[in-house]
Amino acid sequence: MLGWLRRTFSCGALDALMPLLTHLGDGGGIWLLAAAALLAMKKYRRSGVMLLCALACGVLIGNVALKNLTARSRPCWLEPSVRLLIAVPKDYSFPSGHTFASTIGASCLMRTDRRFGAAAVPLAALIAFSRLYLFVHFPSDVLASVALGPAIIAGVSCLFRRIPERSAL
Repeated sequence: MLGWLRRTFSCGALDALMPLLTHLGDGGGIWLLAAAALLAMKKYRRSGVMLLCALACGVLIGNVALKNLTARSRPCWLEPSVRLLIAVPKDYSFPSGHTFASTIGASCLMRTDRRFGAAAVPLAALIAFSRLYLFVHFPSDVLASVALGPAIIAGVSCLFRRIPERSAL
């Protein structure tokens, strides 16, 4: 699958664009910026706190627990002859942290305001695709993250429903 993807889509434009897109997801950066923007607006402050909580859950579940429990090698570790366009990641492959944070961010922004989601969902999809294009994740790493991200937001959202609107949030 990854070989087919490289052969089918590889071109100079995508070789330049995909590392830029993937770096937006480094450490959940773009989604942390989205949370900061939400926090800055009184109307969306609660959603900003919810996004931060969900991203923290994503790090704990994805990066701390699942990556270390599964200890799955990355495709670029298994086929070191493939020339990478980014630095070789040092952590395990499953699940894709970039995709996990992106689906959490996009799901939260979609719940907050569909207009925000209209921009966030395509960006999340592009970041997920970049992880495959760059040969640092298997499709199952990305698909699991796509499934888990909205589940995290649903869980955090359920917890937030128990907190009264007029609380300190």
